[in-house]
This record gives sequence, structure tokens and C-alpha cells, in this order.
Amino acid sequence: MSRQLQDAYIVAATRTPVGKRKGAFAHTRPDDLLAHVLARVLAQVPQLDPARIGDVIVGCAMPEAEQGMNVARIAALLAGLPDSVPGVTVNRFCASGLQAVADAAARIQLGAAEVMLAAGTESMSCMPQITGNKLAFNPAVFGSEHLDIAYGMGLTAEKVAGRWQVAREDQDAFAAESHRRAIAAQSSGAFAAEISPYCVRTRAADAASGVVRLGERWVDSDEGPRADSRIEALARLKPVFAAGGSVTAGNSSQMSDGAAAVLLVSERVLRAENLTPLARFVDYTVAGVAPEVMGIGPLVAIPPLLGRSGVRLDDIDWIELNEAFAAQALAVIRELGLDPARVNPHGGAIALGHPLGATGAIRTATLLHGLQRTQGRYGLVSMCVGTGMGAAGLFERL
Repeated sequence: MSRQLQDAYIVAATRTPVGKRKGAFAHTRPDDLLAHVLARVLAQVPQLDPARIGDVIVGCAMPEAEQGMNVARIAALLAGLPDSVPGVTVNRFCASGLQAVADAAARIQLGAAEVMLAAGTESMSCMPQITGNKLAFNPAVFGSEHLDIAYGMGLTAEKVAGRWQVAREDQDAFAAESHRRAIAAQSSGAFAAEISPYCVRTRAADAASGVVRLGERWVDSDEGPRADSRIEALARLKPVFAAGGSVTAGNSSQMSDGAAAVLLVSERVLRAENLTPLARFVDYTVAGVAPEVMGIGPLVAIPPLLGRSGVRLDDIDWIELNEAFAAQALAVIRELGLDPARVNPHGGAIALGHPLGATGAIRTATLLHGLQRTQGRYGLVSMCVGTGMGAAGLFERL
């Protein structure tokens, strides 16, 4: 029996604040961060019975250690979802969170589900290195034409900077602007609607009294943005990936911890429950590029997405382009002719952080709430992906 394709609508989206690696969430488990946003996004739509959720799809770039063992199912149970609600963890590195949203939307579009939860989580504080809990490249990689799979991401950014002629001065100016926009957004309260504050609980033993003292601290804003970030200060930083290079810690994304969740429903549920959608999920594209220049991934993901949907670049009101590195973000902006004013209006990962597998879901939450405030129609989330890929998702505010 054939099924008629149907639209998928996002009715709620939220995220945690993003903490610096070894910062506010240094001792907070990624499954706890995930459980928090799952519970909070459902609380935004109290009339919806959680038992109707077809699946919980969660993106995670390094699904091991504290964020292993199918973190999606574990966090769903910790969040209090019914035992009948399943969960699955997906991995497309930096696009994992966006992949989760796209997969959830596809289930609804195909008529295989009416309600879906999509999310992303990542704790880079839990990982001893950004290559995961245990570095274990296949030895065959080092004797093949794909040696660049093993390149550190910073080296790929250096290659992009060189090939697309992105000057150090431009990278530092871009980084400073990312911080300026993020600070302005924080000061104006622009992130308030999308953030679900998280309570960090601590325990400290008093040796003298033998008493364990409990502490609580609410984290309600992103840790990364710096009001004192200036081009002059960024220019003094030394390259960290290549001698004589241009990529520094200051014009690269921050290693971070965080989580986000998005609730999607079909039109039948939307009407039956009288829900107001944040947006309609339009389409999603992923494509590959040479691993050595993985940062240009959006160049091959965005054009076919727009071509298939019939939406023009000029129609896009808000673009969340993940700033893995200023070099690759600038290369993409220039090559595609993106309007800098529409790209990351509230700053990007250089200021706000990049918790890998959570970023796609986090950027989706920022985009959707941004479109609501500005009354824009179309929004785009895109990012480069490790080992040479690009991903892009298109949303329409109704």
C-alpha cells in the first residue's frame, strides 16, 4: 500500500547553554544534558502525549564513553519518557544533530510516524581528545590515497585558507565579529526563548566535619562569547596547526559541551492538537568533498538543496553556517555569494562553541527562534563535516 508524502512541522525547540570544554559542564554527563532538553522540549507542548512519539533520534559525533551505549535510549528513559518510546543514536560527525532532525522529519514525511523527537548531545569535556575516547584509525588509511582522513581539522582549515586565499587578517576580523554579534545577542536577551537553563549540582566533602556539602548553580547563558575579543588581540595569537599558517585558537571554533532537542509532528497532529508550528521542515542534503578540504562541504550541499526545493538564495532570511574555522566559513560565504549580514546574525561557533554532534540541533533551535523574532520566512542550517562532507537543512516559518 502506497503512502502519500506529508509535511513535517517543528512545534518546539530548545537547547542548553553551551559550556566551554572543562567549563560549566565539566562534570556533567552528556546523557544528563540530553535528558534535560528532551524533558524541556516536551514540557513546551504539554497537551501532547509522549506515548505518541515514534522514536527519539539523537546525533552524537563521538558515541562512546559517557555518551555511548545508545545515548538516545538512555536519555529518553532518564527524561521520563514511556518505556514504549524507542531511541537511536546517529553519527555524521559535526552534522549529527542536523541529521537527527532530518531523519525524524523523513519518518513523518513518509507517514511512518506522527510525532518524533530529534536531538543532539556532545560533551567534549568527557573526551580526552577530539578524536574520541580511543584513537584508532585503520592502519590502511596511512598507506592509501585517503591519508588526509587522518589530518587534524586545523590542517584542513589551513589548506582551505591557502587554496581559497583567505587572509589571516580576514579570519581574525571574522572571529572578532562573531564574538561581537554573540555578545550583542546575549545582552538583548535574544537567546532567552531557546535556552533551557541547567542546574549543575556539586558535592564537596568537609574533612573537618565529615559533612558532604551540596551545591547548586544555574547555568543560563553560553560561556564562550567574549566582550573583550578584539582584532588586535587575535592578531597576536600564534598559528597552532602549521608553521607559518594562519589558523589560530582565536579564529577556530571552541571545544564545548551542550545539547538540544526538537519536537516534530505531522499536519494531522498539528491540527488535532491545535498546535502552532515554529516552522515546516522543507528538505535536507548531504554531499562529499575531498577530506583534505572538508571545510568547503557547504559548497556542495547548499546549491542542490536550493535547486530541489525551488527556493532562491535571496529568499533565505537567516543562515546558520557553522563556524568550524573562520577560514572555511569565509571561503563558503565568498564562493556562494552569501550575504554576510544574514549569516550567523547572533554569532557562530567561534564565539558560541561547537559541541560537535549537538551543533546541528543547537543551530536549528537558534534559527527557528530567530525566524520567529524577525518574522523571516526561510532559514538554512549548514556545516562542514569531518572526513569531507557538507550538510544543509532548509526550514520555512509559517
